[in-house]
Amino acid sequence: MFRNNSFVRKMTLSLFGFFILVSFLTEKNEALKGLEIPAYSANEKLICHTGYCLSYDENFKLAKWVAYELTQAETQGTFPRKDKFKPDPLIFNNSASLEDYKKSGYDRGHLAPAADMKWSAEAMQESFYLSNMSPQNKSFNRGIWNSLEDKVREYAKHNQQIKVVTGPILQNGLPVIGPNRVSIPRYFYKALLDYSQPSIKAIAFIMKNEDSNLPLSHFVVSIDSLEKLSGIDFFPLLPDVDENRLEKERCYPCWETDKNHQ
Repeated sequence: MFRNNSFVRKMTLSLFGFFILVSFLTEKNEALKGLEIPAYSANEKLICHTGYCLSYDENFKLAKWVAYELTQAETQGTFPRKDKFKPDPLIFNNSASLEDYKKSGYDRGHLAPAADMKWSAEAMQESFYLSNMSPQNKSFNRGIWNSLEDKVREYAKHNQQIKVVTGPILQNGLPVIGPNRVSIPRYFYKALLDYSQPSIKAIAFIMKNEDSNLPLSHFVVSIDSLEKLSGIDFFPLLPDVDENRLEKERCYPCWETDKNHQ
């Protein structure tokens, strides 16, 4: 009989997260299931909801990444935004709270955008869990970051379906907000993969958490570069021959002028 209740809770959460992940990936009818999920270790806190999975870092009180697939059909969803922010029920300890953001001067910035989850009432509701939020400069969240979110939906419409991984760059020494000391990231990223013929391609963006009037093309980097900065192995299920090629790409026009989908 276990005497350590904390150990039992952690084991239960890990097993629960694993079975949710299996269910989440099984529902995806594609050749490579779970392609959007970055590599993760056994001691990471992996959580899956209806529309996305995430790896939660208790030290920063933030997700290190949020991963999901976005299809052309899902961009046409009609479920309305609810704005009901609340803690993630699958995070029992070291969670951010609403109090952390109160009078902080920072937005509760979505990682997986609510507008990407409007295909399901449950997915929409779960997109407002605080595990899917990160402190963002108001002008950044409502400006250049919002523009990138719109662009990602445009890519999904033109390319049928894309894989999306998004999150903050987590580094030691970040400033914090609130009683739970939620870290304020200096940079945010998105890594995108279109793994469908005839135009297999990949791209990444890194943006500083501040207002900007620069074009989106200014923030393009290769996934290789993003991996070095973030320490995350993106799209590890890709065949090696594709991974080596795609993760070196930084071709913004390849996404903007895909004539096969015009």
